Amino acid sequence: MTITYAVEQLDTVTISTASVIEGMDLMSPFVWQEGDLYRIMVRGVPHPLEPRDPTGIIARGESRDGLTFQMDPGLAITPGPGAEDLGGCEDPTVLVTGHEYLVYYTGVDAARAQGCMILAAGPDLTALVKEDLVLKAPPGEGNIKEATLAQTAAGDWRLFYEYAAKGASRIGMAGGPTPKGPWTVLPNPFGIRADSWDNWHLSTGPIWQAEGQDPVMFYNGATHDARWRIGWISFSPDFAHVTGRGLEPLLVPPPALSREATDIAFAASAVKAGDRIALYYSLEDRMLRRALIGRYGG
Repeated sequence: MTITYAVEQLDTVTISTASVIEGMDLMSPFVWQEGDLYRIMVRGVPHPLEPRDPTGIIARGESRDGLTFQMDPGLAITPGPGAEDLGGCEDPTVLVTGHEYLVYYTGVDAARAQGCMILAAGPDLTALVKEDLVLKAPPGEGNIKEATLAQTAAGDWRLFYEYAAKGASRIGMAGGPTPKGPWTVLPNPFGIRADSWDNWHLSTGPIWQAEGQDPVMFYNGATHDARWRIGWISFSPDFAHVTGRGLEPLLVPPPALSREATDIAFAASAVKAGDRIALYYSLEDRMLRRALIGRYGG
């Protein structure tokens, strides 16, 4: 039977006033659940972005309803002192293990010339320590960013990431025995489609895994002129094969209020919402939204 996914509800996500990132552009909302609480890590970008400003700082907060977040007074991750992320911290991805939080994020160098993937970890969100430079492209070969983590049916792990190749973004994949690696680069999980809405750029999105179902990634795709939309693709439990892929975008940005606005919808995280999937994403690289998604068939 054919499987498909459909957006059934759209909601605005807000953060508290007087937070460290108030007034900034907001991107990469990574939301997860701990008991009755929703927690968030989100990237704030100064607007307008001045030459000496970081390309991102990462704030944290919590919510009872998954839509209105009270932000903590401090920041979760800030640039430096290492050279790899002195220019900015972007794209947080959080995994909660039995004894610590793992946060994969993108570090931007001081020249804003290259991004790499960094792991910070700690027993508490207020005590994260930058542990490891996970993946970095050779000089001049662009960025490695936007981590997504998933465990296979056999118990090992996959790390999906965006990388730059020949003027375009692509999705790469690495395998490892634990959520900290060590990571071995594997073949790309899937590619572009020349005759479709995702014919030039690809970037990772969150993976949703439910018992008895193929894992599905809500990925980001774009045309040559970087009009980003959100689609879906499913995999076998070992992530070795694609088992389904939506023909059309799942989410398309609404008409922008300003002609100068970027034409972007970009998925970042997903949590359970009853019998639906709550997908958190950004619009125009500046505001946060949540879509409730239903799964049909199978």
